Amino acid sequence: MSSTARRPSMGDVAARAGVSYQTVSRVLNEPAIVRPDTRDRVLAAITELGYTRNRAARALKTSRSSLIGVLTDGSSLFGPAETTTAVETAAREAGYAVVLTSMPPESADAQEIGAALIGSGADGILVIAAHDGMAPAVAAVSGSVPVVAISAQSPHEAGVDVVGIDQAHGAHRIVEHLRRTGARSAVHLAGPEGWFDARARRTGFEEALEGQGLDGEVVRSADWTPRSGYELTTQLLRSSRPEAIFAANDMMAIGVIHALHEHGLRIPEDMAVVGFDNTLGAEFLIPPLTTVSQPFAEVGRVALGHLLGLMGEADGEGACPPPLLPRLVVRRSTRPERTH
Repeated sequence: MSSTARRPSMGDVAARAGVSYQTVSRVLNEPAIVRPDTRDRVLAAITELGYTRNRAARALKTSRSSLIGVLTDGSSLFGPAETTTAVETAAREAGYAVVLTSMPPESADAQEIGAALIGSGADGILVIAAHDGMAPAVAAVSGSVPVVAISAQSPHEAGVDVVGIDQAHGAHRIVEHLRRTGARSAVHLAGPEGWFDARARRTGFEEALEGQGLDGEVVRSADWTPRSGYELTTQLLRSSRPEAIFAANDMMAIGVIHALHEHGLRIPEDMAVVGFDNTLGAEFLIPPLTTVSQPFAEVGRVALGHLLGLMGEADGEGACPPPLLPRLVVRRSTRPERTH
């Protein structure tokens, strides 16, 4: 492009895609309300033309910054990290830039961090609230701009809308699957008590045990690591031999598998193993791990869409979306389900 050539406009995008100017605007600002085939045509035209939004002009026109604040604890754990990536992707697709701020666990600076994020000019804030330690951060940012928390439950009733994935449903699906394979007993190696996902998975496991008629118990964990799964399983095998172990996440399940191999136990013939998260590489464990896959990309889109609604950037300020449902992925670390 020569130095005198003008930048592609929304009108150019509309002409290339064969849609109206208003449709292009909706794709950029409210993508969820546009038909997928139309949205794809517009996005293809944007890519072909190299169109970019003029954020400064939009801010002057709308008094908005086109910035979304995302507050996390900086965790590299699979679930929170995937959720953060999903939110950033959804925001970018909706035409927003992300101001990412981390509040380390046990931080005493929640008010200061919250004030800095609000001071960045973000039009709305998404908080990835994975554990009790994020409750002060939610409280610090709520009330100034629209806020939505992504969490398995309301972080201490902070007065903000919550969008999340139904962790208890995932645990129910695991226990139902184990019962259909003929298992009569199961142990759940729970995640850390302060984590919302861990509490919801444990609750779901306990509810499902009663509903499915299985014997079982919960063993508390200090963290989410393979070492935790290994040590808890080693301790467990000194006193009992359940027919199945449900680890609170795939990392713990790796430790479970290692401990069972060390004790000469076959998986799943002697003991079945199930994880949670469908972490990258779970299918390459020996044996491939039965686990629960979470719709991280979808929860990012849904949470952002709800936040945009609260900001007045999408239609309405409707009720908070219901929790999204995870999916059981059956592999060879559990026995085949019986057909009768």
